Amino acid sequence: MTDPTNERKIEHIRAIERDPATDRDSQWFDRILLTNRALPELSLDAIDPSTQFLGKRLSFPLLISSMTGGDHELVRTINTNLAIAAERCGVAMAVGSQRVMFTHPAAEASFALREHAPTTVLIGNVGGVQLNYGFDLDKCRRAVEVLGADALYFHLNPLQEAVQPEGDTDFRGVADKIGAIRRELNVPVLLKEVGAGLSAADIALGLEQGVTHFDVAGQGGTSWSRIEHHRRHDGNDIGIRFQDWGLPTPLALQQAAPFADRATLIASGGLRDGIDMAKSVILGASLCGMAAPLLQPAMESAEAVAAVIERLRREFITAMFLLGTPDMAALFRNRALIVHER
Repeated sequence: MTDPTNERKIEHIRAIERDPATDRDSQWFDRILLTNRALPELSLDAIDPSTQFLGKRLSFPLLISSMTGGDHELVRTINTNLAIAAERCGVAMAVGSQRVMFTHPAAEASFALREHAPTTVLIGNVGGVQLNYGFDLDKCRRAVEVLGADALYFHLNPLQEAVQPEGDTDFRGVADKIGAIRRELNVPVLLKEVGAGLSAADIALGLEQGVTHFDVAGQGGTSWSRIEHHRRHDGNDIGIRFQDWGLPTPLALQQAAPFADRATLIASGGLRDGIDMAKSVILGASLCGMAAPLLQPAMESAEAVAAVIERLRREFITAMFLLGTPDMAALFRNRALIVHER
């Protein structure tokens, strides 16, 4: 008997492969223009892009964002290659939703990644709304245990659930339930959207529950609304109607600025290169997440993933050099580096 949750993982990947427009490529970051230092008074080779996240050192502030997981050879290949490359390159990695582990136990193997990434940051992932559908503390603990996770994402995806044929749409009381889990779990809890953006109100609600890490995951990159459209066979085009719904990532970061002294922010959603990463750090992000640029390489090999990561690292360092910023401290929240926002 097939498991719908497990099958959905492959359907998502195939939709992305068939339809390049699931990556909306809205280029919101292009509206931000940065200064250029013709006399940076720095050596490019001396730039230090390293950072600390969840108590671990990363070579630069890249997070391989959540993609997939499940009982399928392709999924296992993708996650294994991502984990090997994350460890090799010294960057963080988050897995796709681990809910499938509990409907299809064989899927656990796709999340048992600590052997491939023994030292770097690994982040587990479960759906916040699932706390209203039988997901509990024991399952959260199991998700952390299988991955050997340093933290656990609760992803918040009301748009995706609303347009998904079998979506779970009762979000009542989810914030309180996340807070209850946070108080009992032995690793930090992080909140993230999946491509429509966390608003200031969402961050405030998370802070009330003791959550301090937020992935704004704004609009501008992969549209899960459009992906779910491809899974409908009833002629309903609601997924297309809402494919560009949400807060663009730069705007979500700007709206989160008042919480800077209490919240650690992650920027994801529409970042394409090291320049967008630099802009995100300037806007207050401690970490920058990307998924789409790494999916196809992950189907090939860990070496292919590492090559993309090293390209991003070189771009990020070059941007720091041209801005005259020798390290992350000089770049982080330094809005004086922005000369124009359109």
